[in-house]
Amino acid sequence: MSLRLGDTAPDFTAQSTQGEIHFHRWLGDSWGVLFSHPKDFTPVCTTELGDVIRLKPEFEKRGVKVIALSVDDVKSHADWSRDIEEVSGRKLNYPILADPDRHVSDLYGMIHPNANDTLTVRAVYVIDPKKRIRLILTYPASTGRNFEELLRAIDSIQLTESYSVATPVNWHEGEDCIIAPSVSDEEAREKFPKGYRAVKSYLRYTPQPNL
Repeated sequence: MSLRLGDTAPDFTAQSTQGEIHFHRWLGDSWGVLFSHPKDFTPVCTTELGDVIRLKPEFEKRGVKVIALSVDDVKSHADWSRDIEEVSGRKLNYPILADPDRHVSDLYGMIHPNANDTLTVRAVYVIDPKKRIRLILTYPASTGRNFEELLRAIDSIQLTESYSVATPVNWHEGEDCIIAPSVSDEEAREKFPKGYRAVKSYLRYTPQPNL
């Protein structure tokens, strides 16, 4: 199944390290991050899941729930979680979905046969409270993800959801934003009382509007 930005995130029911998960019900009115890893007891995955433990409070500040997925079963996840906790020095604080029959992996297109026909790639889906997919990232199995970059992207998505702005290259929370081209100069003066500076007629910077 090929998913695109704006599509409804497929619903599913699956077992996890925190019991049975009914995905849409579990998300509720929250944003969500669903991310897959190729296999339990693998080195890169161990470092990734440990870092998400560390960053979970940052996701929560943004109203985001995190949930991982592997093609292994719940018992394997439970055994592996002890290694994750030992390596990271932190207790696992979010669920890991079991997907031994590849049902969720197939729903989300997480298995790329030309890379590996049995293991999931490092896929990431950011899902909004309306259950729409807002961001898709796909990494090869050998490359660990940057979850701080994911937080940065979520900051941008949530900001631009509410204001007529976009975020420029390498933007971080607190930095100037770009006024959307659909906003005229006259409208910009009303919408952005802090003012703006025009570098080009189509490139206008304004201070982050929600600060």
